[in-house]
Amino acid sequence: MSLAFQKCINPACAADYDIMQVLPKCPKCGNLLDVDYDWEKMALPTRVSDLGKVPDWPSGGLGAVSGVWRFGAMLPFAAPEQRASIGEGHTQLRRSPRAASYAGVKSENFRLQYEGLNPSGSFKDNGMAGALTHAGMVGASVAACASTGNTSASLAAFASASGRMRAIIFIGDGKIAYGKLSQALDYGAVTLLVKGDFDDAMARVQEVCAEEGIYLVNSVNPFRLEGQKTTMYRVLEGLDWQVPDWIVCPGGNLGNSSSFGKALYELYDHGLIKKLPRLAVVNSSGAPTLSRIVNDKGLKWNGGAVDDGIIADYYAGLDQRGEKAHTLASAIEINRPVNLKKCLRALDRLNGVALDVSDQAILDAKAWVARDGLGCEPASAASLAGARQLVEKGVIDKDSTVVCILTGHQLKDPHATVAYHSYDEARLQADYGEFGVRTSQYANHPIPVANSLGDIVDVIRRVRSDQK
Repeated sequence: MSLAFQKCINPACAADYDIMQVLPKCPKCGNLLDVDYDWEKMALPTRVSDLGKVPDWPSGGLGAVSGVWRFGAMLPFAAPEQRASIGEGHTQLRRSPRAASYAGVKSENFRLQYEGLNPSGSFKDNGMAGALTHAGMVGASVAACASTGNTSASLAAFASASGRMRAIIFIGDGKIAYGKLSQALDYGAVTLLVKGDFDDAMARVQEVCAEEGIYLVNSVNPFRLEGQKTTMYRVLEGLDWQVPDWIVCPGGNLGNSSSFGKALYELYDHGLIKKLPRLAVVNSSGAPTLSRIVNDKGLKWNGGAVDDGIIADYYAGLDQRGEKAHTLASAIEINRPVNLKKCLRALDRLNGVALDVSDQAILDAKAWVARDGLGCEPASAASLAGARQLVEKGVIDKDSTVVCILTGHQLKDPHATVAYHSYDEARLQADYGEFGVRTSQYANHPIPVANSLGDIVDVIRRVRSDQK
């Protein structure tokens, strides 16, 4: 067996598969797969601070500027010359005093990890570097995904840049922000608007990929999650390799929380970090599967013996009630997260919590994120809204070191931003009342003014006086 292989996440099965097989799930038991390694043969650094110091991409290649592949020592499933890249992973860990104040955490202990700086504008580029690398390794010429928008934009960008890969996108009809749809269209992807929501699109893309032998890049793909691990390496690097007390991230399809957990407990298990942070996974109350199934139904990792009956009963209840995910945070508008079991494992290993927050809380938190000079899409702000809720409940101590993950750029969904800041309360409720949004208490309203020097100067003077 090579250094890297695929392994079933169910310890009772624990089947191994060759790295060159394309397997969305374990053929023996139907569970998800990990990319795993023969750790004893890996050339790991002796100090965690040595991670990422020496890029090993051939000189002149795009990967020389990859913030994913410079951590190739922790995901060595591909040779350097095989690695796909569009220059992803150059993201920032930022001090954010106003967001810290909103969360209720000491400013010096609070950071925002801004993944919106990736080339396609979201964290998905981290994982797509891994998935498209494996697609190239196995000779795939067509790749597909279901998407709420960010995955489609990332796949389309990588496929277009490769010059040899065709992208097919499955999108729930009317379930995507235009900022994201525009990317898939502009990059030349075949875009299918499926009648239904993301869960319907996800079911269909898996069927089509199995039927047509198309490479699937949704986060059920374990190679995608390998790329997404690198966000945690950059977080630790930004903290001078000190482990924070809490990592807080949005939920959605649960790929990030799953990959973050894997990255952290791999470092811990191999002695590169001395403790594990706690993990908080935050969903919208309009798509609350994780918090309901964990907090209300008692679903746990249970050493890998996950109670599938609880999951099946919960999903059956959704169908009986006709309950669909419904949130303005379109990136996490998902009721059937494909990485549920991997997320349960991460919550178990990292003593994690699951919660959901209202769409009103998401938009309010989004406004506070922007006050520190960072613009994020609504789903990203779920992390700050969740951190605030956990501080208020006493779960997160105000003295804790906290990192909130911002998953996507502000321009992914500009309509939500403009609506929050520009409209009066009646217009805001007309646009977003169906999501429970009633107010824009932190809005920065534009000021109407006459086309007159005197009137404009009067307004500017009044604003300047108010700021003193």
